[in-house]
Amino acid sequence: MTPMSSSARPFLNRRLAEFGTTIFAEMSALAVRTGAINLGQGFPDTDGPEEIREAAVRALRDGRGNQYPPGPGVPELRTAVAGHQHRRYGLAYDPDTEVLVTAGATEAIAASLLALLEPGDEVVALEPYYDSYAACIAMAGGTRVPVTLRPHTTDGDAAFRLDLDELRDAVTDRTRLLLLNTPHNPTGTVLTRDELAAIAELAVERDLLVVTDEVYEHLVFDTAVHIPLASFPGMRERTVTIGSAGKTYAFTGWKVGWVTATPALVTAVRSAKQYLTYVASGPFQYAVAEALALPDSYVAAYREDMRAKRDLLATGLEEAGFGVYRPAGTYFVTTDIRPLGESDGFAFCRTLPERAGVVAVPNAVFYDHREAGAPFVRFAFCKRTSVLEEAVRRLKTLAG
Repeated sequence: MTPMSSSARPFLNRRLAEFGTTIFAEMSALAVRTGAINLGQGFPDTDGPEEIREAAVRALRDGRGNQYPPGPGVPELRTAVAGHQHRRYGLAYDPDTEVLVTAGATEAIAASLLALLEPGDEVVALEPYYDSYAACIAMAGGTRVPVTLRPHTTDGDAAFRLDLDELRDAVTDRTRLLLLNTPHNPTGTVLTRDELAAIAELAVERDLLVVTDEVYEHLVFDTAVHIPLASFPGMRERTVTIGSAGKTYAFTGWKVGWVTATPALVTAVRSAKQYLTYVASGPFQYAVAEALALPDSYVAAYREDMRAKRDLLATGLEEAGFGVYRPAGTYFVTTDIRPLGESDGFAFCRTLPERAGVVAVPNAVFYDHREAGAPFVRFAFCKRTSVLEEAVRRLKTLAG
């Protein structure tokens, strides 16, 4: 029976009633209960660079960040973020007025949407989408309008693609904002220069704000290239770009993210952010500032390690009978379970731990159009090679 208040109204705000417990919590609990290998939730099973961990210890011992850090973030990190954007992409941001440190990218998304939306505003988002997008749009009183990335096979290359005509048709007079994610979780799609240019033209033409989640910016493989949307003509003044240390430096528990945008946009986002966490991750901010100054060779080696792990898992999944969409970015592989004679991703993932000793996540949780995501299942490959090898061995039992 659902608990009710004295006025017979449910305790949970109706805007959040549809969400409940996240699929990640459910699947991680299932992994613990069954002893299965957890390839569901996207967190590494080893820490990042030792010198960065030691930088956090040094900050703790030196008393830097043990009390409330400055609201916008410590100056060292804001300067490092601005330097990273300029060095990597030629984007110049003022660290004092155009950079905001957040409690991970998840808070950056929440604060951006709470700040920039009014009740009734429409938000066009690429579907499937990270689950917090839908919840944050709902908390802001907005209306989400999904544009579905659909699977295509070209010259033997299977990938999810954006239909630019569908995106354009989704924009109405009520559209306030485009919410983009590239490299894209969970599909692994990396939007191309031509696609981004078309999105930029649409945003300028319709005078739209854009929030771009670029946390996997350094995890791109093969010929894929990450290009920030803010670098396109007319976009710097209307784009909130979100980054994070967790995905690049393998310290997801530190919860250090950031926003780069114009002073007006940063001020708006900060106005919401200050009433969420106020500030967070004090000593870790100093460590992440040092991480952002690591040589390019670190990112190159990290990317190559993840590419090898992608290939190990993707090949194993193919040999186990899955249809595999080998990702161009992120550290997730989306698979199609229909070649295994299955069609319900939820049922498949809930029984997979008992059948094969592995946990995955059903992609349908990332869709408004649940039927479009029903046969797809996501696996994470940000794990030790030995763990992936054992997972592959277990999964091959599905092929008989």
